[in-house]
Amino acid sequence: MKKILLLALSVQLSSSYAQNADQIQSNWTKKGVITFLANQSSFNNWIAGGVDNISGTLGLNYDFNYLKEHWTWDNKLIANFGITKIKGQEVQKSSDLLEFNSILGKKAKNLWHYSFFLNFKTQFADDLDKDTKGPTKFLSPAYIQFGPGLFWKKSENLKINIAPATSRFIIVDKSLTLPNEEYFGVREGKSSRYELGASISAYYKLNLMKNVNMENILNLFSNYLIEARNIDLDYSMNLIMTVNKYISANFSIQTIYDDNAFRGLQTRQVFGIGVNYDF
Repeated sequence: MKKILLLALSVQLSSSYAQNADQIQSNWTKKGVITFLANQSSFNNWIAGGVDNISGTLGLNYDFNYLKEHWTWDNKLIANFGITKIKGQEVQKSSDLLEFNSILGKKAKNLWHYSFFLNFKTQFADDLDKDTKGPTKFLSPAYIQFGPGLFWKKSENLKINIAPATSRFIIVDKSLTLPNEEYFGVREGKSSRYELGASISAYYKLNLMKNVNMENILNLFSNYLIEARNIDLDYSMNLIMTVNKYISANFSIQTIYDDNAFRGLQTRQVFGIGVNYDF
């Protein structure tokens, strides 16, 4: 009799555990894509001129979001690395990014949530071009931002987070700082810089037409401690023109303004044919 009761209890516990596991799993939404983007130019007796070149970029875009009752937790991982080889020159980086964004929200009213966010951003590799001014390494620089705020979320494709009390750390390898200069805002001989300010992050994805999607990512930051009116900007637009399940034409443009890194507007454009794998 005892054995029967123990067996029944074991079956019940196993069933309850399986149901809870299924329930937890059902609260998660996961979606990712790996893309290899390539373009190439070749010239032979081309009177107008030109230099042979080839480039490739490998990228990952992965979302894993949680939703249960009054709680929402949105996470996005972005990673890409690209190289360019121009005939007669050394291999150079064309793209290098590792970024993780996480926003935890508790419902306040309507589409608004009380939130706490975390952002981490760096790059994978050292500069490949030895002549590049202001070399970079993995985790040098690295940006870490976090703070409380308000999160407005209409859908997975339209959301904004406002954080008026954001802490930001800029971390570098102090061996790279240049004499009498600042390296991404970090003074010579130092390894980090602390900033306190306000940040706004926004995400908007829309369908322009059949098989053509546009993804927009905007990040703004103002440092209260030094020149609050001088706002750092990082905007990315990704245009994806789908041919079929595995092939697409991709166009990306990124604009950055951060006078700690460079006193001017930085822009980057990439266009090519992509091979995609969704998971």
